[in-house]
Amino acid sequence: MINDLIAHIANTNGLEEPVARKALGILLNGADRQGAPLAAVTFRTLPGARALAASAGAEIGAPTGEIARLIELTPGGRRRVVEQMFGALRTAGIDHETMGRLLPSVGNWMHEVCGIEGLGQLGALIAHDAETAAAAAARAA
Repeated sequence: MINDLIAHIANTNGLEEPVARKALGILLNGADRQGAPLAAVTFRTLPGARALAASAGAEIGAPTGEIARLIELTPGGRRRVVEQMFGALRTAGIDHETMGRLLPSVGNWMHEVCGIEGLGQLGALIAHDAETAAAAAARAA
């Protein structure tokens, strides 16, 4: 299923599949590092999504230690994760216009194929606080 999502992202956004794979991995890694609903729901729904996020994280040099992960859950840490995520997308060759279409294309596919709503909005990607993220993940499930 993860390959189907990657193909959808590529077709919807005019990207080559390796670039779409990298972009999805970066999105999922960033969402996971800050505890956003997109990661939790996608990992639970799509086999291979967690491995893709981890691989992308290793490629972009994302911190992996327990303390670093705890820091990334703070407001300042979340901001840094978002900055690194968008920087990694730019480095991968994703322009601002395409970045704006990535999340809605993921959300549309998740809705159409898996029946899960609410993942195509910025709030699904960027967690503001743990309570909000947990509530949104529960609603999306």
